Formats: sequence, C-alpha cells, structure tokens
Amino acid sequence: MSAPLQRRELLKGLLATGLVGPLSGAMASLPPLADEKPFSVHIFSKHLHFLPYTELAATASDLGFDGVDLTVRPDGHVEPARVREDLPKAVQALQQRNLRASLMTTAVVKADDAVSRTVLETASQQGIRYYRTGWLPYPANQSMPNALKQCRQQLGELAKLNQRLNLAGAYQNHAGTNFGSAVWDLATVLEEINSPGLGCQYDIRHATVEGGTSWPTGLRMIHPHIRFIAVKDVIWEKVDGKWKAVSVPLGQGMVDFPAYFALLKQLNVRVPISLHLEYPLGGADQGKRDITIPREKVYQAMQTDLQTLRAMLKKAGLVS
Repeated sequence: MSAPLQRRELLKGLLATGLVGPLSGAMASLPPLADEKPFSVHIFSKHLHFLPYTELAATASDLGFDGVDLTVRPDGHVEPARVREDLPKAVQALQQRNLRASLMTTAVVKADDAVSRTVLETASQQGIRYYRTGWLPYPANQSMPNALKQCRQQLGELAKLNQRLNLAGAYQNHAGTNFGSAVWDLATVLEEINSPGLGCQYDIRHATVEGGTSWPTGLRMIHPHIRFIAVKDVIWEKVDGKWKAVSVPLGQGMVDFPAYFALLKQLNVRVPISLHLEYPLGGADQGKRDITIPREKVYQAMQTDLQTLRAMLKKAGLVS
C-alpha cells in the first residue's frame, strides 16, 4: 500500500472513532509559503541571548550562517510585549548583514490571544514567514481522543490566522508527554487541518529519543507538513543512576544523520534549518544572558557544528 493510501486508511479509521472530522481535500504535500533557500542554515538565537541585535547579526554573519532563528517569546531576544518596537530593530540588524530574517521561535498557541496576534501581525509586516509555535499539554483529566479534538480545533484556528497573515506556523515534535511528542498525533491533526498556514518543525533529535529506530515511519507520515527543521544530536547517558537523553555536539551522538538526510532527499523535503546547540556551553545552551565561559568558545562550537552540518548535507547530495 502506498504512503498516501496508508494515511488515508488511517484517517478513515480515526473517522470511525469520531477522533477527526471529514477529510478536507487533497492529501498532497503542502508547499512552504515563502521562497526560502532550501537547507539555508539559521542559528537559533537562544544560544546568543548575551548579544544585542547588532552584535548578534555581526556574529552570525562572521560565523557563516545564512540567517537567524529569532526567539520572540518571554525572555527571548524580543519580548512579546515589546514586539512592535523591538522586532523591526532585530530584523533590520540582520538584514544589514545580509542575513535572512525569515524564522522565529515563539510561545504562540492561540489565535485569540491579543499578545500572540500582535506578535504574528508584526512578524508578517517584517517579512518573517515561518515560526515555531508553543507546545500543548495533554490534560490529565481528559481522554486522549477528546484532547486531540481540542488540539485540532485550537491549532485549526491558528492556521486560519496564519494564512491570513501569510505565515506558516510550525509545531515542534519535542520529546516528552505533550501533544506532538510521538509525531503520529501531530501528523494526524495536521493532515486534518490541511493548511499551508500550519505545519511541523521536525526535530530529528527528539524524534530519535521518542522513536528509537522507528523514527523513519513518523517522518514518512509527517513529511508533507514540514515547514522547517531543527538539527541537534543526542546520546543516552546514566545521570545519578537514571538514564537521560543528553545533547552532544553534532555528529557525536546516536542520531543517524546519513539515514535522515537520505530520507529527506527521497521524500523531497527541502526546507530551512534551525541549528541548535544544547550541550553544555556555559549557559549559552540554555539561553542565559550571563555565561560562564568565554564567548569565543561558544562561537567555536557554533562554527564546528555548522561545518559538520554542511559537510553532512553535501555528502547527502542536498547541497552543492
């Protein structure tokens, strides 16, 4: 059975349980909204919170990044309450260094939240086209089918707002117990919403933690909805007697990047990349503004991971 037919049969089964509503049109891949360079690499600005906008732009440019994935969320580079004043300044600083300012990371999860609407409206005006949403928990007092219905309704309204603003929201498959952690639940809801205004920020690190060796199945299911991807690496390590997923420099962990990039190529997924460095970097990994190691060590780690990533992409035949 082909992948489209498998997805259709899955949704038919869910329809029978009342989990999702009627199928809404074609099951074809939904195109990105912006003419973004495929596999352009954007540094996640969380790791450079210690820099103001002009220095952020200068550093990202000097290190060789194509753009910056700006944190526009509480305690981010741009505070949501000041988005009208500060986001234009951040975007201008990036553009003056010939960096792309097309990605941002937010805490947005509701279309009817006044601050969130202001964030999205301002981002649209500034030419940003892709943003990561916040996460939705699975309430302990609800059944899973009811929780999924609620997620579908809430994200469906957000997709409508995004489409009106020419934005593409992207929900991250972050490891844990929230909606989307398992990938299949997010893929099912996105398939039903079926909107260019909402998709996934696919994270292979978290997919590996949650899916082990089955992550290719989830990727095949969700790939039509990927708007951009997050790249980082991970290992399992015993910490204080308990096994824990620990982030490591790119290429030093258990993420099977050759298989991952080969599958992206096979599935014709050609999207921007947000590069994350979540291994110990004196607090820069956690978005701290006061870091405990020299800035040069953070920059060196970024450059090393960027070079590693570009070598992987070239070897996979995704870039020249």
